[in-house]
Amino acid sequence: MPKQTFFNLPEDKRNTLIEAAEKEFSQVPLLKASVANIIKMAGIPRGSFYQYFENIEDLYMYLLDKETQKRKEYFNSLLKKHHGDIIETVTEMYSSFLVETPDEEEQAFLQNVMLNVSNKDGFSLTDMFDLGKGKEHVKEIIKLIDKDRLNMKDDKELIHIMQIITAVVFRNFIEKLLRELSDEEAINNFTIEMNIIKHGIYKQE
Repeated sequence: MPKQTFFNLPEDKRNTLIEAAEKEFSQVPLLKASVANIIKMAGIPRGSFYQYFENIEDLYMYLLDKETQKRKEYFNSLLKKHHGDIIETVTEMYSSFLVETPDEEEQAFLQNVMLNVSNKDGFSLTDMFDLGKGKEHVKEIIKLIDKDRLNMKDDKELIHIMQIITAVVFRNFIEKLLRELSDEEAINNFTIEMNIIKHGIYKQE
């Protein structure tokens, strides 16, 4: 996490540094990212960078933590909006991520993360929506989900349901990037997949 000196900076200087970091991480994966490029774009000395962060990995993880927290809060707000319907919630969240993300650098950064991240980075793809990681957050989600809609026995099965849905989100997103699908094509494919999950693959007798 950043050192206190980073938080003591004026807001505009913090934002300038964050924007420079997002730009760098949107263009290259962490292993190829350069402190030199970030400080040049941010207009700060190298020494100042290390007054704010231990290293470039520290800055990278700070950005990921910020994104995770932001999307976690948004996910919860959508759950409330859709009265606990997890399928409708995830569908709107995914659509919003593709279509309505206003910051192109931020979206490019997230895309680069998803394509290049590995377990050794201490981050997994499912952390971005954070549906099943962190006991307190899990409890919060469980309270908001309308479990009467779901074919499940207990909260343990609910966690597995969330993990399955999250896996579909990221499989669809990676497919969109690799096949260069339009937002509309990706959302249509995702809607089909969510409907299959909702109704099951077996015919009901």
